[in-house]
Amino acid sequence: MIKNYKLLLYLSLIFFSSCSSVYMPNVPNTPMLSQKGEFSGGGHISFRGNASLNGAYAVSDHFGVLFSGAYMNNEKHSKDFKHKLIEVGGGYFNTFGPDKNRILEIYAGYGGGKTNRAFRTFDDNDILTNTDLEEITYNKTFIQVNYSSKKSNNLHLFGTDFPINYGTALRISSVQMKTFMRNSVGQVREGNTFLEPIFFTRMRLSDAVQLQYTSSGNFGLNSRKFMSAGNSIFTIGAVINVGGKKLKQ
Repeated sequence: MIKNYKLLLYLSLIFFSSCSSVYMPNVPNTPMLSQKGEFSGGGHISFRGNASLNGAYAVSDHFGVLFSGAYMNNEKHSKDFKHKLIEVGGGYFNTFGPDKNRILEIYAGYGGGKTNRAFRTFDDNDILTNTDLEEITYNKTFIQVNYSSKKSNNLHLFGTDFPINYGTALRISSVQMKTFMRNSVGQVREGNTFLEPIFFTRMRLSDAVQLQYTSSGNFGLNSRKFMSAGNSIFTIGAVINVGGKKLKQ
């Protein structure tokens, strides 16, 4: 248990030092579906203010549909960053293992987003001398594989045991600019393919509700000036699952 927390802390420190990019990833959808009729929903937010909403529904015992959205509006003295993202998808899930408490999910999907950035330059008297505005719209396709387990360890807090379980996912995202305007002048569009390994920890508060900590990396397969890697995920959120199997722990 202690080793797991040390690993998560180490990953988080790396992600806090990440660089800026016009692509801000959302929290991947990891619903842990187990049977037809199950619904999963979640909300997550980072310390930078990047908010993600996820939902999933099992339309059969092995096929689920996904929908996700993200929003951020971070305004600072010398830099503003605002983005919107929405995506939908679907794919396969299955439970396995001796107690059927391990879950494998494979999903693919499509989405689109918009990013606005503003960079301001000031002189020694803090008087604005220049503003650089960027407006980008893009399409996104992704495929991801999720592995998680409902087998849990207990975290003892305030005299109460809270079950803890873990999961991981690997998302491959292809992000291609549709438009790129800089100070109202069209620019050369860029695209990139990102590898996004994700790690999450869930603490169960009830049969339906869990708190979730998520961390991830973001690695671009191509060298790009604007559509580059750098923005990673470090969020706290909550997840609900209703209508699923009562899996053995």
